[in-house]
Amino acid sequence: MRLKREKGKEGFTLIEILVVVMILGILATVILPRIMSKPDEARVTKARMDIKALEGALSMYKLDNGFYPDTDQGLAALVTIPTTGRIPKKYSPDGYLKKIPRDPWDNPYVYISPGSQGDFDIVCLGADGEMGGEGFNADIQSWDMD
Repeated sequence: MRLKREKGKEGFTLIEILVVVMILGILATVILPRIMSKPDEARVTKARMDIKALEGALSMYKLDNGFYPDTDQGLAALVTIPTTGRIPKKYSPDGYLKKIPRDPWDNPYVYISPGSQGDFDIVCLGADGEMGGEGFNADIQSWDMD
């Protein structure tokens, strides 16, 4: 049975609106979790790329000077010549980086040299900014990038 609508009273019925809202709710519960994790995945990818760039700059530093900056000199030694510790004799006049990146969660990268896993260790502490963690809070480590 079809109800006649008065002239000029065109529009959606309450049932039609409820069906559309229900469909949108179902779609949101399926699609939203997938979309919401994408920014965190992008941050992890950026942290990995930053670590690779830092490793490249450290390699150039060692190629010029024969050693890596120590932990006290830190990654800042890639931007300006160190004034403490072992002073490089063939430091690039332009430095090795324009500036030291911060991780995607706006925390500094942890640099240790000599490292426990190699000549140096670079660590991003993840979303929580603390050692350890799981998921997006997990540390991203230069020696475990595969």
